[in-house]
Amino acid sequence: MKSISASALRQQLSAGVDIQLIDVREPIEHEAYNIGGLLIPMSTVFEHISLLLSEKTTVLYCQKGIRSQLVIQRLEEKYGPTNLINLTGGINAWMKTDAE
Repeated sequence: MKSISASALRQQLSAGVDIQLIDVREPIEHEAYNIGGLLIPMSTVFEHISLLLSEKTTVLYCQKGIRSQLVIQRLEEKYGPTNLINLTGGINAWMKTDAE
């Protein structure tokens, strides 16, 4: 499974790299803090499969990086996509880079 650090993702986004962001947390978590990703809660991922199985580089994230990792594992097992990347440490890691 591919992964990316929060600082590397920030650099790519700042450089204008076209990356699709998918938040697999629950709506209340997304409302509390988000980085602009499309909200697709983990429980509904398979209902939105066409958004995830594209050619576009797609970074999935959650609070700590565990749920997004599980989603990617399940999608890779079932569909074999190569465009999915997990945000290591999730939103928690992203928030730490805010302080840098």
